[in-house]
Amino acid sequence: MTVFFVGAGPGAADLVTVRALRLLEKASVVVYAGALVPTELLASCPPGARLVDSASLDLDQILAVLSESHDAGRDVVRLHSGDPSVFSAVAEQARRLDALGIPWEVVPGVPAFAAAAAALKRELTAPSVAQTVILSRISVDATPMPEGEDLASLARSRSTLVLHLAVQHIERVVEELTPSYGLDCPVAVVARASRPDEVILRGTLGDIEAQVRSAKVKRTAVIVVGRVLAAEGFPDSHLYSTERGR
Repeated sequence: MTVFFVGAGPGAADLVTVRALRLLEKASVVVYAGALVPTELLASCPPGARLVDSASLDLDQILAVLSESHDAGRDVVRLHSGDPSVFSAVAEQARRLDALGIPWEVVPGVPAFAAAAAALKRELTAPSVAQTVILSRISVDATPMPEGEDLASLARSRSTLVLHLAVQHIERVVEELTPSYGLDCPVAVVARASRPDEVILRGTLGDIEAQVRSAKVKRTAVIVVGRVLAAEGFPDSHLYSTERGR
């Protein structure tokens, strides 16, 4: 049988793909990240489906559930928040499934940074302002960052920067980004994007730390940094230019 790594989206139950919903509707086993996946999605599962919250399980315990389900001839939906391609830990699970000879597939989901951009009503790229988006994190309480991927190095590009898993250390983010971006650089923090309790903070590197502390935002948030957040007078995209093709 097959393990389906499914992106559950940023939080809103209706921000999932049709493919994801169809898999849930016929799933016999669902392993989900309890604190991050909306419970409304689990209501789509058929009666009698085995629902396993992975929040308290380590990697070996999760793999045991996947392996047992496979041996029993049951497909498994492994629900991850956001999109499995970014900070999902799917790779560690997938290589173990390969070693066990268990087939698996990936069903993409709406990533948190896209939901944050939607909440901000901002395109993260704009002509002549920013054409590059960097997705990253910091390495305080997690796996160390590879050489050259520290915040100071990434900031030198002055691209639109989206940071996951970093809001608890907003002071460090401000300190390391300010030399390249400047204290007046626009910043937004979006917590629980797309959910009913969504929080949006807008400011600059000079004042965003105080806003985060005041709002008591500590997790499930992305930080967006870049001039694109305040860009207004940029030229129209070449895509719509009357000169295109001449």
